[in-house]
Amino acid sequence: MSVAESVDPSLDDPSLDETALSASQGHKPARYWNQVVAPFKGPDTKDSLLQLATTALLFAGCWLAMFFSLQINYLLTLLLAIPTAGFVMRLFMIQHDCGHGSYFKSKRARDIVGFWIGVVTLTPYGAWRQSHAYHHSHSGDLDFRGFGDIATITVQEYRAKSWLGKLGYRLYRHPVMMLVVGPAFYFLIKHRYPWDLPRSWKGAWTSVWKTNLCVAAIFGIAAYTIGLDRFLLIQLPVTLLACSAGVFLFYVQHQFEDTYWHRHENWDYFDAAIFGSSHLVLPRPLQWLTANIGIHHVHHLNSQIPNYKLEACLKSNEKLQQARQITLADTWKLFRLTLWDEDGQRLIRFRDVNRAAA
Repeated sequence: MSVAESVDPSLDDPSLDETALSASQGHKPARYWNQVVAPFKGPDTKDSLLQLATTALLFAGCWLAMFFSLQINYLLTLLLAIPTAGFVMRLFMIQHDCGHGSYFKSKRARDIVGFWIGVVTLTPYGAWRQSHAYHHSHSGDLDFRGFGDIATITVQEYRAKSWLGKLGYRLYRHPVMMLVVGPAFYFLIKHRYPWDLPRSWKGAWTSVWKTNLCVAAIFGIAAYTIGLDRFLLIQLPVTLLACSAGVFLFYVQHQFEDTYWHRHENWDYFDAAIFGSSHLVLPRPLQWLTANIGIHHVHHLNSQIPNYKLEACLKSNEKLQQARQITLADTWKLFRLTLWDEDGQRLIRFRDVNRAAA
């Protein structure tokens, strides 16, 4: 089944309320969880504008500081790239909320803000919005993998691969590939031409070409004004750091030992949200910088909750506070978990394949 065939038609609407979609299927938890999230759904325009303005100004200030630091020492420039990349990542979270329809009440406002942030983050807004909606609607479903996710295969699937296939998967799941090579390739190259994007997604493809055109225009303006060499000395480390950090966050939010994967007939949207998404507990400054995206299980429970309401929703319900918590100290070992053991219902390491039930 192709991606285009398997995507629910309702996903053409990027403001899809996935909870309503599941509720229509008559799942008993839907009524309970709808009541839990109801007070927190929907944007607050003032909060959205304040967050957008402060993040954009801080990003611009850091970028300018990097530009002037080129005259002092490039090591200082690289040091300043760290907070600058952090604000790029925070901008991405705003783009993310725009794509979910949870940042402004006006779709036009969401699309304008989302598109221009997408130029900064090198992420075509329309294409990302639609593919990410697929991720939300199928997260944790073993029969709908391979689009908008970190590729994860089962022990049985791994055993069935040729030695070359096993080598390819091992390389793909290596931390260096996952955190360094992969993010750079994905954001710098694949986002310029996302070949696996269904051709039927006309609006998504239009966003790709428009984003590429704007990126090319920025390069041209930079070459004409400050010089392309200086622009790249600033922008390239910022982009690489932001891309790696973003992929890191996405990885640890779904890839942990007791995460959730089930075949479609046994899959449940709410169980996938609560048990298949982690609560990444970060120091307060990092939680602020990442716009609460670490409270990922609440976000997956209902994506209509804007990022600045996620913590309040989390604190409002004890059941939400019992989700799988992960700290920064826990994250490194998660990159050793690479295969889903269907019998044991857990992610395991490559070295544990022989111990899994044959």
